[in-house]
Amino acid sequence: MNTTLPLLHKIRFQKSNKENLIDLYDEATEDYEFWSKDFNMHFGYYIPFKTTVFKRDTMLNEMNNQVFNRLNFSKRNGLIADLGCGIGGTMRYGLRKYPRLSIMGVTLSPFQVTEGNKRLQNMNGLILEENYGNTSFRNNSFDSAYAIESFCHSGHSDKALSEAYRILKPGAKFVIADAFLKKDEEQLCPGSHYCYDQLCKGWSLEGLGSINQVKKSLECIGFKNVIVEDISFRVAPSVLHVPFAIIGFVFKKLFRKETLKPQSWKNLKGSLFALLSGLHMQSFGYFIITAEK
Repeated sequence: MNTTLPLLHKIRFQKSNKENLIDLYDEATEDYEFWSKDFNMHFGYYIPFKTTVFKRDTMLNEMNNQVFNRLNFSKRNGLIADLGCGIGGTMRYGLRKYPRLSIMGVTLSPFQVTEGNKRLQNMNGLILEENYGNTSFRNNSFDSAYAIESFCHSGHSDKALSEAYRILKPGAKFVIADAFLKKDEEQLCPGSHYCYDQLCKGWSLEGLGSINQVKKSLECIGFKNVIVEDISFRVAPSVLHVPFAIIGFVFKKLFRKETLKPQSWKNLKGSLFALLSGLHMQSFGYFIITAEK
């Protein structure tokens, strides 16, 4: 595995949005530690009698499990790409389950690169400071790739989807787990549109792609056997943890007489509107997409 950090490339985001995104993850990572002791920076997947509604990380780690179950790789020497890896929570899950696997992650946040790689010591994982829409990886390099709640930061753009296609080997699987619009943005009702706007501002999102349009884009790029699964009801129990997590986090800060950082406020606001958006089930949904190169 090449451990040399490549140069950053020009990215799709406007400069202001890129800076907001980096600030969000540089400064608000402790928020995610409160959300998940395993640093899973995403929602969960609920299975009755397997996961526990009252233990959030059981659901969050099950989402990791669901994603890895849909990938295609050799358990002995497979090479996987995590496109928008955060601080490496999902990478650690995969490497613990498959110790011989190798995973390369990318993030724009220097803080996440430093802290994430500390947590990956003695594991076959490495986090690079790169944009997932324009990586330094060679063509046809990876046995599989996944993006968990990361492509929303680029609006599920064709550029990001095309880059995933480029770096995958023929026959490799690409899995996206994320929230999507069920209709075009201009078709949203006023309430849905307000929640959507506040969600994007809070989490520095370019926007959510329309699920039907993203499926078409994947097929136009060259992916085949594109499978779309609506898992909204599986995700809902973890989303319902949001208000309790927000209250708990704020009270923890008050008890310690600590000041909430501006990015923490933005993150909390984004989390709240993620919950409110989820109530508009005709407009928003959570999906797992599996596609093959």
